[in-house]
Amino acid sequence: METQSFFSRLEDRARKLDSLLCVGLDAHPADLAEDTASAAREFCLRLIAATQDQAVAFKPNAAFFEAYGAEGWQALADVIDAIPEGVPVILDAKRGDISSTAEAYARAAFESLKADAVTLNPYLGQDALTPFIKDPAHGVFLLCKTSNPGSGDLQDLQLVNSGHPITVYEKVAQLAEKWNALDNVGIVVGATYPEALRRVRILAPNLWILAPGVGAQGGELSSALAAGLRADGLGLLVPVSRQISRADDPRLAAEQITNDIRQARRDNAASKSAEESPSYVSNLAEGLLKAGCVQFGNFTLKSGLQSPIYLDLRRLVSMPSLLAEVGIAYSVILKKLHFDRLAALPYAALPMATAISLQNGWPLIYPRKEAKAYGTRAEIEGIYQAGERTVVIDDLATTGESKFEAIEKLKSAGLIVEDVVVLIERQSGATESLAGAGYRLHAVFTLTDLLDYYQANHSIPNEQIAAARDFIKSS
Repeated sequence: METQSFFSRLEDRARKLDSLLCVGLDAHPADLAEDTASAAREFCLRLIAATQDQAVAFKPNAAFFEAYGAEGWQALADVIDAIPEGVPVILDAKRGDISSTAEAYARAAFESLKADAVTLNPYLGQDALTPFIKDPAHGVFLLCKTSNPGSGDLQDLQLVNSGHPITVYEKVAQLAEKWNALDNVGIVVGATYPEALRRVRILAPNLWILAPGVGAQGGELSSALAAGLRADGLGLLVPVSRQISRADDPRLAAEQITNDIRQARRDNAASKSAEESPSYVSNLAEGLLKAGCVQFGNFTLKSGLQSPIYLDLRRLVSMPSLLAEVGIAYSVILKKLHFDRLAALPYAALPMATAISLQNGWPLIYPRKEAKAYGTRAEIEGIYQAGERTVVIDDLATTGESKFEAIEKLKSAGLIVEDVVVLIERQSGATESLAGAGYRLHAVFTLTDLLDYYQANHSIPNEQIAAARDFIKSS
């Protein structure tokens, strides 16, 4: 029989309880009847008994037991053994060492203590994680963006050689997604940093996130869930310890948190339904508005027409973080297509296509607006071979005319073109005209998508939305 992965079991438990609560077992000496291993054990056993039907998982903190030496280690084993069968146990130990030492740590966590998962420090790289993740039944949560105030000292540093602006914690999220081949790798992102949760969810749309910091550390439950939930309403585990353990009635406290989680998930689902778009797309829509890439007012277009909405995507070149998000949104579409090279249309699409290329390793070429009058006299810049398949990247699609000119240059060089991908489709005939010539147009947004999002989220006054809708119909 095939082994069920750790996160598959965790997900089953979350669905069964309709909750995401992970009860932390933190035996702080100040909370114990006496400062002994025995008191730490009894403290945790009472919490387990009070909350076992509310907990999606339990998370004992190894440090509080290790402080008591051999007796503490035995007490930790007793605590884990007391957790009912079928309730996942996440050992909070934050291990991290070279592979030979990691083997011993893995045996201690999974064989000696019988934990189901463990928190790890990923600083040593993939080989140090392998002993923990070789069995899909055992899971890990990699420290990514931790909840403590000093986490930014290292985790927020920018990686200058990464091809596009990215922080250390974002790189960890990308690597974790890559390493999750057996469905047993998750990450730790503090609920105290909802913006980091949002960015990580964009980069790692499928991973489970352990989000400590709700309650005593100041993290807000609703903000964490809104930022970190997957599209299916799962993927985020909320560990709570002191808010439960220090309550007059721990069971009642756990029930209240469970109810709060359920309500926040319902609210989030309703909001997502109104947006009618994946979280990374809705976040991008808001980012484009704040950056002035989408503007509302009175504008004179190149054609001379008066428009109540204006799209200025060339501003993205000065906003590296938003440009990176644009690249990710394009990539979701591109990963479903078959091609050998990206072909960007000058000029607005060049920085976008460069971001996409750097993020995914796809080679990039671009047809010049005018052929060089010197040197190679090239009409297409970059390296390519006749017979290769290219996908055209542009910022906007209006009537489609500019695409045809570029496509002809590419085809004249022996390249195959079937698909065009843009950020925004203005709904002025481009889809139809390209389809009539045998090309498929794909867009991250239509103009109507953006208007629907802004209206649902009250980002723009209704009268301006209505004026923009009327303009689309008449143009």
